[in-house]
Amino acid sequence: MTGKTVRIPAKDGGEFEAWLAAPPSGRGPGLTVLAEIYNANPWARSVADRFAAEGYMTIVPDLYWRQEPGAYLSYTPEGQRRGRALGAAMDLPLFIEDLRACADWLRQRADCTGRIGVVGFCFGGKLAWLGLSHHAADAGVTYYASQLNGHLDAAKTIDAPLMMHFGSLDHRVPPDLYDTIRGCLAGKPNACTFWYEGADHGFNRDGYPPYHPEAAALAWRRTLDFLGRHLGGKTS
Repeated sequence: MTGKTVRIPAKDGGEFEAWLAAPPSGRGPGLTVLAEIYNANPWARSVADRFAAEGYMTIVPDLYWRQEPGAYLSYTPEGQRRGRALGAAMDLPLFIEDLRACADWLRQRADCTGRIGVVGFCFGGKLAWLGLSHHAADAGVTYYASQLNGHLDAAKTIDAPLMMHFGSLDHRVPPDLYDTIRGCLAGKPNACTFWYEGADHGFNRDGYPPYHPEAAALAWRRTLDFLGRHLGGKTS
């Protein structure tokens, strides 16, 4: 881990914790990483470190600070149970304001170029989808975004560039739902989706099953190229 903990002011008062990882150059586009239901745990922070190494000023906010600050959960049945409960109880409109606060905090830094992206995993993918529908970032990437069934109409107001990664074995996003998502994005020239054969939900989570190294490597290259084009960072 090469980052540090920072505090970000919320728009309605108070402040929340986030992990900040800075690029080696000391300056770059901003990026907010939205974690899985397990929140900003060590794996999510390692993702921020990887993006920082590629030139992005990256933060991972505490998703549950309004309910249980510091609930950074482990990949255990109990961690999953708590994460699902906390995620289900989240106030989504307030979260979108928190995502705006993250973007504003990054933008005002002299070491940020001003372009801001969002990358979300699983539950965080749904949050990124909703945030983009409210214009809370300049571009976004989702990995195996879950729970989109009730939020498909949000696609109507997504104007920012969007890339979405899904695994063919992910029962949370079966082929019919994937096709529906693609249909919702039809006609948006800056939106693209990718389907990874043999990859399951969580295929990018290195060090934990069901990690799929080939799918993860390809998705990573695509993600870096996409963010590089739309945020002004480097490509793979």
